[in-house]
Amino acid sequence: MSDLVIGADGLARCGWGGGTPEYIAYHDEEWGRPVRTDDGLYEKVTLEAFQSGLSWLIILRKREAFRAAFDQFHIETVAKYGEAEVTRLLADAGIVRNRAKVEAAIHNARAALDLPDGLSALLWSFAPPPRARRPRSFAEVPSLTPESTAMAKALKKAGFRFVGPTTAYALMQATGMVDDHLDGCHVKLP
Repeated sequence: MSDLVIGADGLARCGWGGGTPEYIAYHDEEWGRPVRTDDGLYEKVTLEAFQSGLSWLIILRKREAFRAAFDQFHIETVAKYGEAEVTRLLADAGIVRNRAKVEAAIHNARAALDLPDGLSALLWSFAPPPRARRPRSFAEVPSLTPESTAMAKALKKAGFRFVGPTTAYALMQATGMVDDHLDGCHVKLP
C-alpha cells in the first residue's frame, strides 16, 4: 500500500483510505473529525474494541447493524442490558458475536455512567497539542503515544475493558484528538 493514493476522483488520500467505497467515505467524511458527545465517543470506544483482531472494514460494513443492536450506542440504555440482551446480541449475525466483547461493551457503558464529568471530558483531557505539521508518511504515524498510554490507564482505572494503548491511539485518530491524515491528503480538518 502506498502512503498516498490518487482516487478515481483525482483526490489524494491516505493509502488505507482509498481501497473500498466504505474506506473512502470513512476517510473523507469521518476519520479525524472531532467527536465530543458521550454517546458518540462510547460508540467509537465500543467499535474499536470489537475491531480488535479484525479488519476495520468488517466493522464499517457491520456498523449500522451494531447501531441497531446497541440502541444507537445510547450509554444509559446499554448500561441497563442484562443477560437477555447478551443472549440477543450473541445471536445477532449482523454484528461480531464475541461474548467477551459484548460483555465489555455493556460493562463499559456502566463505567461511562460512573464518570463524574462524563466520557467526553475524560477522553479529551488526553488530547495532545496539535502538531506543527501532518505526518509525511505512515512511518511517522505512531501506534501508541504517551497520551494514549495514559488514556488507556485512566480508562482501565475507571473500569473499562478492551482499551489498551494502541486501541486508545486509534480512538484518538478516529475522533479528531490527533490529525494523522498524511501531508498531501485532500482532507482538511478544522
